Amino acid sequence: MILLELFWSFFKIGLFTIGGGYASLPLIENEIVNANMWITVQEYTDIVTISQITPGPIAINSATFVGTKVAGLVGAIVATLGVTLPSVIIALILARIYYKYRNASLMQGVLAGLRPAVVALIGSAGASLMVMALFQTGGIQIAGFQINLIAIVMLIAAFVALRKYKVDSILVIFVCGVAAVVLSFVGVL
Repeated sequence: MILLELFWSFFKIGLFTIGGGYASLPLIENEIVNANMWITVQEYTDIVTISQITPGPIAINSATFVGTKVAGLVGAIVATLGVTLPSVIIALILARIYYKYRNASLMQGVLAGLRPAVVALIGSAGASLMVMALFQTGGIQIAGFQINLIAIVMLIAAFVALRKYKVDSILVIFVCGVAAVVLSFVGVL
């Protein structure tokens, strides 16, 4: 039964994700953290972080991780198939339709209408991750809010390094990861 639930949950994620990996984050969070409670919010944040530094799409990495945690290797396979199958089916159907109607103004209008929805999904995912990282994991209490000052300092430093000094994003991710490990090791994080 759990394998069917895994497949169905990730099939829905794969079916309703429009716009790529970041757009899938709110759907993944809702299914695996809120609806089924297979992992905690902290584990979800860890999945997203690990998905950023490992090859492959976020949804597939998440499906593999959650599937493994819930039902072992078979669970990983079932969840991964569940999240990829809708994309394969939809891509085949849309490729056929697009090839036939690619010059139609209706097709161009549909594509233009999807863009704002994708931007909204990506923005929602980013805001949700930022709130989890800065205000719900460790830190100090200020005016009734738990604030992770170290995470805020790292966010500002990373932003300045990326925007002002044009530091390579991979280097910024690596440095922040090393800093988090060191701070965690010395007991600050």
